Amino acid sequence: MAMCTAAVLPDAWASTVRTREQDSQRIVMDTIRCMAASRYKALVDALASDIRTGRLAAGVRLPTHRGLAAREGIAVVTATRVYAELEAMGLVSREQGRGTFVRDIAVPAGHGIDQQVVATDAVDLNFNYPSLPGQAGLLRQALREVATSGDLDSLLCYQPHRGRPQDRASIARHLRRRGITPDADQILIVNGAQHGLAITVMAALNAGDVVAVDALTYPGFKVLAHAFHLDLEPIPTTADGPDLDAFEKLCATRPVRAIYTMPTLHNPLGWVMPATERTRLIKIARQHGPLIIEDASYAYLVEDPPPPLAATAPDITVYVSGLSKSVATGLRVGFVVAPPSTVPSLERAIRATTWNTPALTTAIACRWLEDGTVDHLEAQKRDDAKARQVLARQELAGLPLVSHPSSYFTWLPLPDDARADRLTATLARQHISVTTAEPFTTSMHTPQALRLALGSTDLDRLQSTLRTVRRVALEDAYA
Repeated sequence: MAMCTAAVLPDAWASTVRTREQDSQRIVMDTIRCMAASRYKALVDALASDIRTGRLAAGVRLPTHRGLAAREGIAVVTATRVYAELEAMGLVSREQGRGTFVRDIAVPAGHGIDQQVVATDAVDLNFNYPSLPGQAGLLRQALREVATSGDLDSLLCYQPHRGRPQDRASIARHLRRRGITPDADQILIVNGAQHGLAITVMAALNAGDVVAVDALTYPGFKVLAHAFHLDLEPIPTTADGPDLDAFEKLCATRPVRAIYTMPTLHNPLGWVMPATERTRLIKIARQHGPLIIEDASYAYLVEDPPPPLAATAPDITVYVSGLSKSVATGLRVGFVVAPPSTVPSLERAIRATTWNTPALTTAIACRWLEDGTVDHLEAQKRDDAKARQVLARQELAGLPLVSHPSSYFTWLPLPDDARADRLTATLARQHISVTTAEPFTTSMHTPQALRLALGSTDLDRLQSTLRTVRRVALEDAYA
């Protein structure tokens, strides 16, 4: 037994030593990791504190990842994590080819993709909600007419998910004046154009699907893409629309499931795609198979535009529009025109989200479609938008504006070395709220630019506000 014990002890002892060495190594490594994590968190906290207290001023370019690593004695990968966490906290912004910058956290909320309340004493150049004199009177009259109609009881009941047949027929007649000739069975009534886009995404796309979009596009679609985990592929833009060579190349190299486009009065750049380019876009889509999602929310402002994509390619296009922009933002009535094969899935998406559009607002909207009120308001708003564009050209003279002559917004590119967030902060202190390019950008590079919405204040106040914008821009960005 002793011999046996003597023979076994050395091996057991060696095993014990190896275990203790491994435990010691783990303890050392755990200590190093804890120290590294502690150092990493301490650095994040220190930089965050410097930004919040103003010791690091808005617009300051931070060291490169390697520069930060060398200065702080940390690994480059740790420096990258530090900046990523600061970016997630909204304290810094990363710009491709330029570096990492301190964001101006004094800029009021609402300059990302989410709309926030603008201060009551500020002029809102973020969002358009144009209202014409007399619209309140029109609503009173419409409510009286609905109240005395024999149809009142039916408005208290559930409606068909995609709308009553007579209401869809009214919308079909309205759309014929826009160059589309859909059957009423192809129309679905929704709670505004944004809801129309949402049900289109729900019905036609899945998480991970590749969707082509303009490099600058409508922020509401970005919200949907984020919510439904779509893979947005930005397409460079030209003066007349998306770069179709780039779109064709993208379709040849990736499985593009859809293209989201605004061919008639693009938001935010204001271009109207020529008929030849529309024909080519449709040809590419037919060749490679992506669905076309056509957003026509602002199309009513353009007189005699080329035919909508849905007019030429109704079998592969979902057309989305509504009356919020052309009539009133509070009138959440929109419509979707879809290929017959997609209508059932779109109808299920309406049921899953809102069941149906409120019958009362739909009834008022369809009365106004039938009696010419919508046509009258759209004509007035075209004239109003033109007057505001003329005013903008006068008061922002000398600045490189990009816009359509009958649009309710204008795009103001800034010099490459300017800081749009600093300019918005300066304007905020002047009680003017504007939007940077950030919420519109889908590419890695966010241009330095402002989007100015012109339709949410009276002309006199707009004039004085634009004068202030010009003065601040010249002093801050073009000095």
